[in-house]
Amino acid sequence: MAHEWLFVGLFLIIGIGFPVIPLVLSRIVAPRKPHALKHQTYECGMETVGDTWVQFKAQYYIFSLVFVIFDVEIVFLFPWAVAYRQLPFFAVLEGVLFILILAGGLVYAWRKGALDWV
Repeated sequence: MAHEWLFVGLFLIIGIGFPVIPLVLSRIVAPRKPHALKHQTYECGMETVGDTWVQFKAQYYIFSLVFVIFDVEIVFLFPWAVAYRQLPFFAVLEGVLFILILAGGLVYAWRKGALDWV
């Protein structure tokens, strides 16, 4: 029983060590040559004109989140589509129900205006 907890402890050490060790090493090894030019705002190789803090519309974020949600759901449909011929009828009905739920979500987002760029 104790050797089972040894694996849990080992995974905890590795899981904490992987992000912490590179952060600590980057603090130690990083070059320290401050210069005024390095602290300027950089965007596409051009000097910024006017205010550098521009507020974006939330509509872009909502549109991208809707895309990501439907894109991830398509990943869930891929194994179902690959094994379509070997699936029992109940599994096919579950897949169709899943697609209908996705279509309902798409219609809801469309009616709420989440897909409009205006």
